[in-house]
Amino acid sequence: MAAIFQAIFYRPIFNLLIGLVNVIPGHDIGLAIIVLTILIKAVLWPLSARALKQQRELQSLQPKVDEIKKQYAGNKDEMGKRLMELYSKEKVNPLSSCLPLLIQLPVFIALYSALSHGLKSSGFDLLYPFVSDPGTLDPKLFGLVPLADPNYVLAILSGITQFFQARMMVTKQQPKKVPGAQDEQMMVAMNKQMMYTMPVLTTFIAWKLPGGLTLYWFVMNLLTIAQQYLTMRPVKVVASDAVAVAAPKQ
Repeated sequence: MAAIFQAIFYRPIFNLLIGLVNVIPGHDIGLAIIVLTILIKAVLWPLSARALKQQRELQSLQPKVDEIKKQYAGNKDEMGKRLMELYSKEKVNPLSSCLPLLIQLPVFIALYSALSHGLKSSGFDLLYPFVSDPGTLDPKLFGLVPLADPNYVLAILSGITQFFQARMMVTKQQPKKVPGAQDEQMMVAMNKQMMYTMPVLTTFIAWKLPGGLTLYWFVMNLLTIAQQYLTMRPVKVVASDAVAVAAPKQ
């Protein structure tokens, strides 16, 4: 399993990092990390965009979901059946948002290992034949910001961007108190809780990580915020005849 992980995730990412260092003027590993982050985001962009689109579609279907839960409040089995029929008809998968997270986890672990070796100028024995061995690397951004040790400014910036990223995903309008819709109420409460706890947790973890990995985290958060802004733009709400169609207020 370790050999498969190394061949599929770690080695390609490590070689890409060192390859970028070799071609970037000044051999700046900080700039290489930023470019690497952009490339990883570009690869994952379609998958993340699809997950965000599914979340937006789920939000637009909420009036119909509320109607079903109100109509079948006393019959959980029939309620579940009707909801599945609705999701199938609208081609929406409520669990689709979990897939990008599952894919990004091994990428993040591989990146952690790649950056750890790159910042320590080690692991060059795993370079592909066409990637030049740089010998040693200066673990700094712009030749000034140290990246081998924890960087507290980047840690705080990562926490701040994590807050705005989470805030964008929280529904602006409170869900209507529809009988049988207690799970939506609970989900909104959990999302609001995560909006404040995740930035603190992010800052705490980044506080102890090498600055190079925190730089990746910070840049990835910025790119995710941009993607969420582009993908989660307000759209008209899908509603049945009993619910007026209206665009969400800003």
